[in-house]
Amino acid sequence: MKFLQRLRLAYGDMKLSSKFTLVLMITATIPVIMMAGFFYSRLYDMVVSYTIQQEQDTSAQTAPYVEEIVQKVIDAHDGIAEQKFFQTLFHQPVNSPFQMFLETDSAKDFQEYAKDLVSSDLITGIQIYMDFPPQSVRLFTDDLTKDYFSPMSKARGTYWYGIFQGTQQGSLFCPEFYLGEREKESYGDMAYITSTTFYYQGQARQAYIALYTSSSHLRNMLKDNLPIDGSVSYIINERNAVVASSDESLSGIYLLNYETIEDSFMSSNNFIERDILDTKVYAGFYNIKQPGWFMVTVLPSGPLIAQSNGIMVQYVLMYLVFLICALFLAHLMARSITNRISSVIHQMSKVRKGTLSPMASPVYHDEIGDLIDTYNYMTRKMDQLMEEQAKSAEELRIAEFHSLQAQINPHFLYNTMDMINWLAQQGRTDEVSNAVQSLSRFYKLTLSRKQSMSTIAKETEHVSIYLLIQNMRYHDSISFISDIPDELLEYSIPKLTLQPIIENSVLHGILETDDKSGTIVLTGWMEDTDIVLLISDDGVGISPEILPTILSGNGNSTSGGTNIAIYNTHRRLQILYGPDYGLTYSSEPGHGTEVEIRIPAKKETA
Repeated sequence: MKFLQRLRLAYGDMKLSSKFTLVLMITATIPVIMMAGFFYSRLYDMVVSYTIQQEQDTSAQTAPYVEEIVQKVIDAHDGIAEQKFFQTLFHQPVNSPFQMFLETDSAKDFQEYAKDLVSSDLITGIQIYMDFPPQSVRLFTDDLTKDYFSPMSKARGTYWYGIFQGTQQGSLFCPEFYLGEREKESYGDMAYITSTTFYYQGQARQAYIALYTSSSHLRNMLKDNLPIDGSVSYIINERNAVVASSDESLSGIYLLNYETIEDSFMSSNNFIERDILDTKVYAGFYNIKQPGWFMVTVLPSGPLIAQSNGIMVQYVLMYLVFLICALFLAHLMARSITNRISSVIHQMSKVRKGTLSPMASPVYHDEIGDLIDTYNYMTRKMDQLMEEQAKSAEELRIAEFHSLQAQINPHFLYNTMDMINWLAQQGRTDEVSNAVQSLSRFYKLTLSRKQSMSTIAKETEHVSIYLLIQNMRYHDSISFISDIPDELLEYSIPKLTLQPIIENSVLHGILETDDKSGTIVLTGWMEDTDIVLLISDDGVGISPEILPTILSGNGNSTSGGTNIAIYNTHRRLQILYGPDYGLTYSSEPGHGTEVEIRIPAKKETA
């Protein structure tokens, strides 16, 4: 408890600028730290989800390009098979070596077509392997065909040859290790090979048509398919062979079984989570339909954690920059407020020494500006009162007038501040601010000039503000109707003539009714050279016993309190204008009260 008390005292003794900065730091830091802790616990899952979605979107775009490359290779093979020279060799039974076909135009056309294919970016080589003795066939030596036809002996011993011999497969896309060294060095590290037969001398013989290409086309696509560093993308065929990979070493580490991929593809929305070598990885799949491949992208958790940590570090840095800027702005704002308050305090301290000097008019008209304005009005008013005390006895009537007026102002100020205090106790800070601003405007109208005279228009505005303040306290229970002709608004009237009467109507008339609500009507007219203003209310009225004492100076209101403000108002008018002027009260208990104000018709002089 002592620690908390010391802490409270230390905070209370701090300068306002330090308080503002400390409060801003606490309110800006604690929620952000809590939010950061909550956010960080879910950030990794968000990064994983986003990265997987990004990978799936990229794979969905990459897969059609892979299928397009595969289809182009197949189309190139079909183009070879559709050549007339190829049709003659493989679809017409012959009994003699193929020398006779080499002299035809179709052989030249075949050579030109094959050259065009090999010179393209996709096809790097063409080989047709045929099963008969090479010394008896010119296809293997003739200039037109030697680059494209080879004896079957050159195919034996390759992995793909063994697959064809051991299965009934008619076509095969071959990754690099399916091919022999001669093929990889001379033609390419990837091939599409089909099996066919031809008839020679009444006997069916085996042949293979091989179109070679480079795996770099697929490898480059797979590299572009990687969403984060440390991940790998590869294509696997139904024999668990890697057709192409963005990184051969990583694909060897994260190689998944084809059957596992196929099962997961059908049941897991193209995504699985696995532990490989004590590392959590996320694998996404995409089916390459044409050859029956799967494109696999493996995302290790390590880079994802680093990415989420990097995002959090960026978030913290951004917040620190924001906090520094906020503290700097808070310091500037606090200084702008405290400096102005300090200047008011310094100026007020001069009053203790007997120096009454107003401050420079404020540039900004906020609460502090209103405080400076009020202080300036107070100093001018005090100067005025001090000067009036030194005036001669001939100015007795004016001195008496100011004395009576000084009695009214504290009375209203007390009632108004009592209402503001009540609002503050209720915690209605916005209404307190509005009330203070209205009070400031109220006193500006009262003290705006050194003269004690105002106009009917300004006095009407004055009581409107007063009722606005009162309605803030009494929940808009008082209606006010002003029906004064426009031609009367510029006539002169002593300040604070209407307000005490309106106040009496509110406090001792309307608020004494059962529902504490009612209406006040202000009207006026010209009567010869006088102006008559009439204030009426529908309050509880005044009893016949009390009514004659209202204007005597020692009478009581309906609530039992001395109504000095009404008497002062009546007396002021008689001092200024004579005994024929002032207030006249009439009332009917239970129905309301009317107050007639009679003043001479005079316009305010400049």
